[in-house]
Amino acid sequence: MRYEVSEVIPEDAKAIRKAVFVEEQGFHNEFDPTDDVSLHIVAYDGDDPVGVCRIFPDRGKAWTLGRLAVLKPYRGQHLGANLVGKAEETARSRGADRLTLHAQERVAGFYKSLGYRDMGIHDQDEGCPHMWMDKPLKGSTGNEPEDQAS
Repeated sequence: MRYEVSEVIPEDAKAIRKAVFVEEQGFHNEFDPTDDVSLHIVAYDGDDPVGVCRIFPDRGKAWTLGRLAVLKPYRGQHLGANLVGKAEETARSRGADRLTLHAQERVAGFYKSLGYRDMGIHDQDEGCPHMWMDKPLKGSTGNEPEDQAS
């Protein structure tokens, strides 16, 4: 797999998000002004775009991860976890010390397995139950104590 990071939303990212969130899951408000201030990460299998996510600075050194999507034929191959890892690495390289995300509740276990925790804020997005989760990014500056409470 190859990963490309872009400051402008690539057409490949739009196509994956449309296929997964609009056509497959029925969301309507998929594209928003946050796309204009995000870094977009697209995963490629050869020349074929197969997964995407976006990250953007939020508050202080916290960044937000969102719009993680993997095309159906590529699910179950750890691509989502690899995209999250690339997002964490990219955010950390730009000074982030924490990532937050607004996960569909049905996939919260996936994010928990990657070290994200429930922040206790549950709500709806287009009628779909969501929850806020976060994770400290170790090694963001190289000055963190070994044993941080999280």
